[in-house]
Amino acid sequence: MDHRPWAGSRDALRAQDIAGERKSEMTILSLTAGVALIAIVLWDAFETIVLPRLVTRRIRLARLYFRYTWKVYAVVARSISSRKLRENFLGYFGPLFMLVLILLWATGLIMGFALLLWGGGAIAATPAGPHGFATYIYLSGTSFFTLGLGDVAPGTPFGRFLVALEAGLGFGFLALVISYLPLLNQSFSQREVTISLLDSRAGSPPTAAAMLRRHLHHGNLDDLRQVLHSWERWSAELLESHLSFPVLARFRSHHDSQSWMGSLTAILDTCAFTLAGLENACTRQAQFTFAMARHTIVDLAQVFSCPPLQPEQSRLSPENFAALFDMLAAEGIEMGKRKEVEQRLSELRQTYEPYLYAMSLYFLVSLPPWVPQPGRKDNWQSSPWGDDDGLQGKKRGRRSREDHF
Repeated sequence: MDHRPWAGSRDALRAQDIAGERKSEMTILSLTAGVALIAIVLWDAFETIVLPRLVTRRIRLARLYFRYTWKVYAVVARSISSRKLRENFLGYFGPLFMLVLILLWATGLIMGFALLLWGGGAIAATPAGPHGFATYIYLSGTSFFTLGLGDVAPGTPFGRFLVALEAGLGFGFLALVISYLPLLNQSFSQREVTISLLDSRAGSPPTAAAMLRRHLHHGNLDDLRQVLHSWERWSAELLESHLSFPVLARFRSHHDSQSWMGSLTAILDTCAFTLAGLENACTRQAQFTFAMARHTIVDLAQVFSCPPLQPEQSRLSPENFAALFDMLAAEGIEMGKRKEVEQRLSELRQTYEPYLYAMSLYFLVSLPPWVPQPGRKDNWQSSPWGDDDGLQGKKRGRRSREDHF
């Protein structure tokens, strides 16, 4: 043992050097972590809220957040036996978890600036005296939300700069959120208006058979051309809005029998049958609408990582195909040969049905059939107090609320 008088001083100096090195390392680590956290959150918020172009990078905070929260949420939804309760439960996911994401962004920015304040040695002046990292979190939070309480204040020029910067950033972040949420609601409303119009034109849920039958007029389908033209534009708007704001795909329609995916399915089915079997019946417009609608579903399947899957069972049975074919032929519509039409229709269905089926499994959405269920009323024909025939006034049996909203 060294009993020399300077030995204790040397040990103390060595301990001070070690403590200084550790403090320097912690300072660098906290500053680096703070800058990285702020940069990640700001860039992710910019890509989600401001950037109108689709970001194809797989590693993104918002993308990972929605992917894994949806997996857990979907597992819980599948365990709910009641269709009504399940649809209500799924309807909360999009709006609710969008708000949670905004809160996560705000929390990340507050923690990032707290790390910068702590690592930068911005000693806070507090009436309580000693302070720890929790005090820096409190200072960062009051700065971000521009509360201006003043009970905790930075004690260095660098700290005051960070507080001013965070206050301005918090104000801008709040402005972005205020402008973003109404934009989401507006895009959702625009999508749902056209979907609601399909109720009287194709039934609830919409089907190709109802669409073709209801647009027959004196042996021709001229009225269908205008409808397909409007749905070509709707498909393009759906693609653009859901590429710019993918969270919209998780916003569910007001009526359980309606959905953006079900509407897109009915339009694709109608166009496919028109192209496969109808001669001289708005086939050119059907080609345009089919191309746009298929483009939409394929691109969205890629965005949500839903590779095509073959359906477990066919949505169009031979009996339903024969009934649809005979119905149109009986109305005087020029049809091709039955076998050729069936073969051509099968080929067209293979170009879009696997994508729709994969997407329906992912979003827990039921795809509509080709032919409506016998005796099923449209949404406009029903109410929770029972069905009636309007002018005839004949009362029908009560309809379950689960079949409407």
